[in-house]
Amino acid sequence: MLNRRGDQVYGLALDPEPGSLFEKADLTSIYSGELRADICDVDSTQNFVTTAKPDAIIHMAAQPLVRESYVNPRKTMETNVMGTLAVLEAAQAAPSVKALLVVTTDKVYRNVNQRDGYAEEDALGGQDPYSASKSMADILTQSWVHSFDGPPTAIARAGNVIGGGDVCADRLVPDLMAAFARGDKAQLRYPGAVRPWQHVLDCLTGYVALLDALLENPTKFSGSWNFGPPTESFRSVADLANLAATTWGTGAGWIDTGGDHPHEAELLTLDASKANQELGWRDALDFEASVAWTVNWFERVNSGASAMEVTQNQIEKFEELTQKVITVAGK
Repeated sequence: MLNRRGDQVYGLALDPEPGSLFEKADLTSIYSGELRADICDVDSTQNFVTTAKPDAIIHMAAQPLVRESYVNPRKTMETNVMGTLAVLEAAQAAPSVKALLVVTTDKVYRNVNQRDGYAEEDALGGQDPYSASKSMADILTQSWVHSFDGPPTAIARAGNVIGGGDVCADRLVPDLMAAFARGDKAQLRYPGAVRPWQHVLDCLTGYVALLDALLENPTKFSGSWNFGPPTESFRSVADLANLAATTWGTGAGWIDTGGDHPHEAELLTLDASKANQELGWRDALDFEASVAWTVNWFERVNSGASAMEVTQNQIEKFEELTQKVITVAGK
């Protein structure tokens, strides 16, 4: 998305996961520069940022999986907390950086299973190691901005993002798509859990809008921002699995595995009123469209279509749709 609008893009990350979108679409080809490194490597992170001389940084690097955080809690904490500190330090040390966007998650909120969405001023907390680590990263960022000089900084919170190209294990959509492609029944751990499902293009459009606004007016747009769908997209895991199976077609289905599993939130939703009102941002894809676009991406790529072409096609289609949404809202 950034490349299409003419930005020079630099990337710092670990090696991509096998079969990931980065690998399948050969995204190296659109980068002006990249470094394969761990953000916890303070010197490498700072040297790369200083050398690249970016105007802005979007920090999305993380250990992003709840169940993995139970297996490797130390690595989760190191990456999500100390890695974030390394990025904050690197941004502070680079004179070119005019804005920093730190992406956390909806799971930073102290979850009391309330039906109303959590707003930016609600209390933070985290019961599982992943949620705790991201809450710590969020609080760390707020403390750093309050305590030290550095570039204007905003925090973006979103969650349960779906879309083509995700290959991480123990995530609902990749597990569904892999099972359907094999002709197997997908296994669901928490079919009754309710989530605010959102397509990745809606989520990323919010991030880019916030970053642009932060560069334009740092005082107004610093701080924390929620990016979540309207209540109509708050659906259960079973709802998403049923719709994905219907969209996929013959043979697709799922079973409830039951049994004991590590704790995961039953209900967690966001109040995105602030982004709606002050950024003019809102989802362009509803729940049904988000699932349809996601399944379509996997079906086309699994059938041999170019991952880059399918992705570019969806971005182009999304941009056209977003323009229509903005036009209607403007009227």
